[in-house]
Amino acid sequence: MTPRSQPAQAVAVPLLDLSAQWSAIRDETLAAITRVCDSQRFILGPEVEAFEREMADAIGVPHAIGVSSGTDALLVALMALGIRAGDEVITSTYSFFATAGSIVRAGARPVLVDIDPVSYNLDPAEVASALTPRTRAIMPVHLYGQCADLEAIDRIARGAGVAVIEDAAQALGSRLHGRQAGSVGLCGCFSFFPSKNLGAFGDAGLVATSDAGFAEQVRLLRTHGAERQYHHRVVGGNFRIDALQAAVLRVKAPHLDAWSDARRRNADRYRDLFDAAGLSARVTLPVEIAGHRHIYNQFVVRVPHRDRVKALLAARQVATAVYYPVPFHLQECFASLGYAEGAFPHAEAAARETLALPVYGELTGTQLAHVVSSLGAALDEVGA
Repeated sequence: MTPRSQPAQAVAVPLLDLSAQWSAIRDETLAAITRVCDSQRFILGPEVEAFEREMADAIGVPHAIGVSSGTDALLVALMALGIRAGDEVITSTYSFFATAGSIVRAGARPVLVDIDPVSYNLDPAEVASALTPRTRAIMPVHLYGQCADLEAIDRIARGAGVAVIEDAAQALGSRLHGRQAGSVGLCGCFSFFPSKNLGAFGDAGLVATSDAGFAEQVRLLRTHGAERQYHHRVVGGNFRIDALQAAVLRVKAPHLDAWSDARRRNADRYRDLFDAAGLSARVTLPVEIAGHRHIYNQFVVRVPHRDRVKALLAARQVATAVYYPVPFHLQECFASLGYAEGAFPHAEAAARETLALPVYGELTGTQLAHVVSSLGAALDEVGA
């Protein structure tokens, strides 16, 4: 057995392990859950209202509306904007399914564009060339925890008279030149799926905005379009956040910056370890763009022979994930959009080559070193 492969027997590295985080907040979280149970107020109410005020302050906007999931945040935002059949919404072809799926569910056509190969985010030049008279909105995705080029996208949107809906599901706490993700466009849509830097105990989401009229419309739509019970002004949906989820998130939210800082430190440690191992020329590491605060919801590298490398890492007890293996334009359900393979080469290359390594804040130095040494061994084995 070679020295490089030997630690695989002793060290296991899950993609995410929330146990350490839980142990630090267990008593306070259970007390918050008990508070809600004792109140017997499970739908909206004071717990949700307090959560919304605190999140609005954290994001730097006047209005935050808790909803049932990040997916529903995108959908209700599109509905509140009045998106409908015949409208077009420009977005990235490389993201989690909800980005394009919500556009289709709202009745509109997703107009897909390629990504910037360095940040994996929407390429503003591609956005500008995709505008048509039917464009109603641009939906940039802040992928992996780093903001898209919101300044350029916002200029394009203002020039065209269209709205910007930020898909900030992976980016709560990310900043661009001091401005929080979700505070630049008409609204920001967030997810609190348990794997996020700020995760609930199930599904939950948020819409943040500085537009009072838009916020009022989102609140109306999340309760079936009813301002008072059984009196419906418009057709909405059941997009309410549970009071129990709001209570859990209120406990966790004050820790968000520290948890994200821990991920950032691990990202820096990875860079040092890759340099020390002489692997930086063989692995493409994520780039933190000047003026950005990346929160590393994922730490995504590019490697040759990605699927073989992934399997070899699993054999060494290093868990990894692929975000995302199939761009939207190659998904079966979007075949009617008419895009062909080769239409968006940067996204297609990312889908073939990217691999997310564990980066959560509680990783030990031994685990980080094991990831890097195991990746080096895997690259040696595939001849890369």
